[in-house]
Amino acid sequence: MLLIVHGGAGNRRPTKNALKKLSESLSSGYEILSSEGTAFDAVVKSITILEDSGIFNAGSGGNLQFDGVRRLDASIMNGKDLKTGSVIGVEGIKNPIKLTRIIMDLPHVMLTNVGAKRIADAHKLEPLTEPDKESLGILKKIKKKEKEMVRIYKEYFSTVGAVALDKYGNLAAGSSTGGIAAMLPGRVGDTPIIGAGTYAENSFGAVSCTGKGEFIIRLSLAKEICMNLKRMSPLKAAQFSLKRLSKIGGKAGVIVINKKGRFAIMHSTKYMASGYVSEKGIVVKEGVRLAT
Repeated sequence: MLLIVHGGAGNRRPTKNALKKLSESLSSGYEILSSEGTAFDAVVKSITILEDSGIFNAGSGGNLQFDGVRRLDASIMNGKDLKTGSVIGVEGIKNPIKLTRIIMDLPHVMLTNVGAKRIADAHKLEPLTEPDKESLGILKKIKKKEKEMVRIYKEYFSTVGAVALDKYGNLAAGSSTGGIAAMLPGRVGDTPIIGAGTYAENSFGAVSCTGKGEFIIRLSLAKEICMNLKRMSPLKAAQFSLKRLSKIGGKAGVIVINKKGRFAIMHSTKYMASGYVSEKGIVVKEGVRLAT
């Protein structure tokens, strides 16, 4: 059994509170695995904690778009049956990852704000609070200075995500984000796109990505890594795809597990707050390149 989570990649050093919250996320998710729960449920639980924290660019801490609204994206995939759920630009919902869980049991796979919000309201999902003064202040500063907007776009991009392997040999992956700090309303990154930011298949592995979504989409990064697990180790598959991403100008971080439980945590950015938990305990780092 293994669970890996990340709190986003970029050039900004994660805070001690962020690392502490990652540990909490790992502990709660692994409790599900230890209690004979599924990888899928562990991923949902871990990401929910990160969304609730307000520390990461997801859920309560999601970035504001230029019109001052939080529009959140998320996706999830179950490696056992390839069922998926995805939401794009959902407003007023605290936990889009929970909403993806509901959507994956519907005839559709991906829903945008209007339809997704109606389903969330019908299931009484917890609402998202209004943006605080600090968030509005940051947005105002960005909008005033074009150079600041460009700098933030280049340096700060973060998402939360998780991948897991349970005792039954099932894999799962999920991701959740508030997008990037400098973005127009309607912008969509890699997170809600199955195969780009998230992918899981029991025959190969599970992957969650974070980074510049526009570039990740172009390579279908998560699925590319996952498919290469058939002939490569997690380390080599991650390295291969991150090098390809770099050649087209992109930077990213990935967490990867294969069907045998070997894993990799890799990033081409300066930092990627991330960690993993197994029967040996919890390991959390501000920037780490690990492989087993």
